Amino acid sequence: MANIKLVLEYDGTHFNGWQLQPEQRTVQGTVEAALSRLTAEPIRVHCAGRTDSGVHALGQVVNFHCHRVWNPEIYVNGGNGLLPRDVRILSAEPVSDDFHSRYSARSRSYRYQISRRVCAVGRQYRWHVPYELDVQAMASAVSGLVGEHDFESFCQAGSGLHHFRCLVHQVDWQRQGDELIFEITANRFVHNMVRILVGTCVEFGRGRRHPQEMHAILQARDRRVAGPTAPAHGLLLTAVGY
Repeated sequence: MANIKLVLEYDGTHFNGWQLQPEQRTVQGTVEAALSRLTAEPIRVHCAGRTDSGVHALGQVVNFHCHRVWNPEIYVNGGNGLLPRDVRILSAEPVSDDFHSRYSARSRSYRYQISRRVCAVGRQYRWHVPYELDVQAMASAVSGLVGEHDFESFCQAGSGLHHFRCLVHQVDWQRQGDELIFEITANRFVHNMVRILVGTCVEFGRGRRHPQEMHAILQARDRRVAGPTAPAHGLLLTAVGY
């Protein structure tokens, strides 16, 4: 039996998240249905990071086991021929039997996009924030996040996790014209961590809070201390490292 790794791109706008849900359109259900038709056997895929409803991916990684061993191009071309236009297989390759897209991953990278203006094109991938934002204050606030920290304050309440520690490898805010781009890479993320970080940073950018408060927010380990959760549609899973 072969273990196949795929890299996927998808627009999460019209999906109810990644994970299978009864009578809901999900990315996992859509991909599994296409691969099951292609291979003529039931397929269950495992992903590197389960994205929420409305979140997009440029580099989601999945793996699945099947009896058919084909040239990787068949999985790509055949799978794309059966998938809707808002999901694409970018690449395919056979991997060792012990490879698991989630448990073998060493890092995940996300990008969040904010637009200062109302966009006609690409608005489903950007959060429109009409206020003037101080990107230097926002970058200063997150500069101390590199390293291992407890992110309970930036986790959706009631997540049921055993621990909230994440090792952040890289994090930054940049301005690109009318857009502000947040990029972060870490070994793992707690639920809604990126979106809560972004919502909190917007408060720093508007001058409602001082960037030096970030340390106190982390230390509080209390979701109520952090800022609001940014909308899902501005978030993209960009890459997974192994």
